[in-house]
Parts: sequence; structure tokens; C-alpha cells
Amino acid sequence: MAKDNKLNIIPALLVLGGVIVAVVVGSLYAFKHEEETLQGQAEVTEYRVSSKVPGRILEIRVHEGDTVRKGDVLAVIEAPEVDAKLSQAQAAEAAAAALSDKAQNGAQKEDIQGAYELWQKAKAATEVLEKSYARIKRLAEEGVMPQQKLDEITAQRDAAIATERAAKSQYDKALNGARQEDKRAAAAQVNRARGAIAEVNSYKRETLLVASADGEVTEIFPQVGELVGTGAPVMNVAVMQDMWLTFNIREDHLPRLPMKQKVKVSVPALGDKELDAEVYYMKDLGSYAAWKATKTTGQYDMRTFEVRLRPVSLPAGLRPGMSVLLK
Repeated sequence: MAKDNKLNIIPALLVLGGVIVAVVVGSLYAFKHEEETLQGQAEVTEYRVSSKVPGRILEIRVHEGDTVRKGDVLAVIEAPEVDAKLSQAQAAEAAAAALSDKAQNGAQKEDIQGAYELWQKAKAATEVLEKSYARIKRLAEEGVMPQQKLDEITAQRDAAIATERAAKSQYDKALNGARQEDKRAAAAQVNRARGAIAEVNSYKRETLLVASADGEVTEIFPQVGELVGTGAPVMNVAVMQDMWLTFNIREDHLPRLPMKQKVKVSVPALGDKELDAEVYYMKDLGSYAAWKATKTTGQYDMRTFEVRLRPVSLPAGLRPGMSVLLK
């Protein structure tokens, strides 16, 4: 009887032992450290194409997805106000140039001759009055001519002398031309007008929106015929050769990703193709991005950092927004 009981206990012990072994093995697998995979994405540098002048979209020469080269004309803006200002500036430049030429060249020969004739006329009148003054003065001294007559002829003589001097001054001015100060002022007016033309021409060039770098058109905002304001974006262009990978990484993982560290990442959209990439940027995202609070355990709040990696070489087919995995 005792022997039968002993035989019945053996299977139970075997089952219990098997359960214990299974629990131990299961615990080992359950608590085994699994490799963590971090997910990021590909990003690209973009620039906005906009104009300094307001106007109406006259023409858009590209479509979304087109590849453009530096200097390509992407869109044309119609700005009639700029053309009007250019005409005004050109007219002002022509008027200033005419005044400058007049100042530099001096008076015409006809003007010089006319001023000379007026001087000679005033000079002749002065000579006649000088003779009359001398005659009447002699008669007044002899008592034949009243003092009133002498006063009148004296005033006429003095006026004739002043008129002759003024005529001589006008003749000298016509002969010598404009003063140096007037010439410099006229030249400055010409330069000012030319500067206004250059300014308007710079605005006119802004009506042609050109690509500042090679890239791909990603977005076009207005339609043909729509009005756009100063600095309003017309389209976005992505510089496809300037692409990077960005991850949000908890700070307890940062020791494995020091600056300049090269790691391997994979791109699911490219058939899990592996890329070599180098860490080149790291920045705290701020307290709002804390992932895990651990103060209850007497430690600290783990912060999140943005970490950027630059591919050693860009693979064909890599596009902005594609997921990138880092183990």
C-alpha cells in the first residue's frame, strides 16, 4: 500500500518540476532585454519663393513636383505701377541731364552776344549822362542853371552807372557760365535721378520670380490671376540634396549617440534599406516634451532631445517624410 502511494507521488513531482522549469524559462524570456527601435523621419531644407512688390500673378511656369535649376524663372507678376514709376524716373533723369548739360556748357553764343549788347547800350547811356552832368554842373556853378536841375541830372547819371554795372555783371555771368557749385548741384540731380531708375529697375526684376537654388517644387499657393502682397509666398522649393534624418530621443539613450557618431538606420519605404548616418545636431525640446516622470522614485524627469543625423550618401528614392528606424 505504501509502495503504491510512493509510485503515485513520482508523476506529481515530475509535473511540478516541469511547471517550475517552464516558469523559470518563461521568466528569463519575459525579462530578457529587448532591443528598442526608435522611429524618426527624413526632412529636407525648403525655401519660399516670394516677391518684394505686390501685383497679380500673370504666369506660373512650373508645376508641383517639377525639378528646377538655380536661376530658372518660376512665375511672373504683373505690376503696372512699377512700369509707371519707371517712366516717371526716366523723365526726371532726362530733365536733370538737360539742366546739367546747360550748367556744364554755359550760355549759348546768342545769350552771350545779347548780354554784351545790353552792356554796351548801358555804357553808352552812361557816357551821355556823364557829359550832360558835367555841362549842367558848370552852368549851375556859374549861376545860370538852378540847383534843382543839377540834382536831377546827378540822379540820372548815378542810375545809368548802376544800370551799366548790372549789365556788365550779366555779361560776365553769361561769358563765364555757371558757378562750380551750380555745376556740382546739377550733376548731383542727375545721379539722384539715375539712382531712382536703378531702384525701380530692381523692383521690376522682382516681378520675375526665380529659383535661388536647385530643388523640387513642393507647393504652389496662388492661382494665375490672383493678387499677392509684398513678401507673400508664391511657392515652396525643396533642396533635395540637403536632406537629414530627425529623431526625438529620450536623454537616457543619448550616451549611445554622441556627436559625430556614425550609426546605421533603415528605411522601411525602401525595402528596409540600411543607411550610414552621422549625428550632427542635438537640442533639448523643452520641458513640455518630457516623456517619463521618475521623481516618484527619487530620480529625475527624463527630457526629450531632437537629434539629427545626416546620411553619408543619399540613396535613390529617399523622400521627405519617410520613416527611418534606428535600433
